[in-house]
Amino acid sequence: MRHRFIFTPCTTLGLVLFPTLALAADSQCVDSGTTAWMLISTALVLLMVPGLAMFYGGLVRSKNVLGTMMHSYVSMAVIGVLWVVCGFSLTFGKSILGGVIGWNPDYFMLKGIDETITNGVPEYVLAMFQGKFAIITPALISGALAERIYFRGYVLFIVLWFLVVYSPLCHWIWAPDGWLFNAGANGVIDLAGGLVIHVSAGVSALVAALFLGPRQGYPKTAMHPNNLVMTMMGAGLLWVGWFGFNAGSTMQSGLETARALTMTQISAASGALTWLLIEAIVFRKATSLGFVSGILAGLVVITPAAGVVQPMGALALGAASSIVCYFALIMKMRLGYDDSLDCFGIHGVGSGLGVLLLSFFIRDSWMAKASEAAGRTWTAFDQLQVQLLGMGVTIALAASATLLICVIVEKTVGFRLDQQSEFDGLDKSLHGESGYGIAEH
Repeated sequence: MRHRFIFTPCTTLGLVLFPTLALAADSQCVDSGTTAWMLISTALVLLMVPGLAMFYGGLVRSKNVLGTMMHSYVSMAVIGVLWVVCGFSLTFGKSILGGVIGWNPDYFMLKGIDETITNGVPEYVLAMFQGKFAIITPALISGALAERIYFRGYVLFIVLWFLVVYSPLCHWIWAPDGWLFNAGANGVIDLAGGLVIHVSAGVSALVAALFLGPRQGYPKTAMHPNNLVMTMMGAGLLWVGWFGFNAGSTMQSGLETARALTMTQISAASGALTWLLIEAIVFRKATSLGFVSGILAGLVVITPAAGVVQPMGALALGAASSIVCYFALIMKMRLGYDDSLDCFGIHGVGSGLGVLLLSFFIRDSWMAKASEAAGRTWTAFDQLQVQLLGMGVTIALAASATLLICVIVEKTVGFRLDQQSEFDGLDKSLHGESGYGIAEH
């Protein structure tokens, strides 16, 4: 998603035949190929939200399946509206307040972009593409809070989290005048949200899970997934959607797009295969849950790195992520905290690993440009320092702000579900419905 707002020249047949029209039409020329790809990418990223809902929904007990899926779906409405009202302006507007946040009156209510073409793409398309990232990020956090929160509390939580955590972080890392965008020789490398999305969501998920405490009966009571078939279908949708997630973040339809898409596929496959091998060694069997965990481990680790690494790097990152995430889940069980659906253990840990390890797999052409910008030889360890800066800032903001938000939500509308409602389940107590029309056993 790293991009700079510049206008591209019009190359339509009409302007070739009538060059005198070029000056008048230049700023309004639409690159139909890039625009078509960005429209597809926008739809693919939106597809990830129901994919996430299915992934999470299948992992909880049947009495909580609808409530859990609603946590993903409601973000489409709440954050979808907030993004139009102020989110796009806060994230991609010009820096204000010393660079803490952005603001552009033209982006407020999207009122000033009705005829704007940016890099050959209508700015409406770019705004909607970026808005899908804003929608799915707080939905990821819900995986750590599953089966034990009020719906109203969750809605207030994601509103505050979007305004206080996501918007500033997105501005710092992705806006052209963001201070982390311009750190070091060529900025913090975070193509599609290793820091902005996965590390921030993972750290916030951990903090919120610790604040809420474990579910009733955890870890002594067995809490089996209600529908692993649905979880596998959700994982498949996420894998497909991730091509729009990463390749769309190049904001073009060309060589960089092909690179990002290819590395995404390679890393996901590597992660899935590595998790299968781990289970084959440890358990002498391959589980569907392990397989989809490996898919996600491979996808999250390549998210920041897909634009700068080559196939060997993608293979290595996918394998490393599965190994590290596997042990992160073991540590969760030993430490006893209840990150219900492993948001921190996979999204936070896996993507954080990618943010740092990518420094050692960057293609030579990128490093050459960084060296030119720095006026000296730019090394992997130089870039690692920039990545560590981004990681530290992300963790500090997400952890501190999330703790404050949790306190505010709990003291106002309530966050942790009361015992009887938790026992009855989210579907019955909060939504008055049943996911499967059967009683919980």
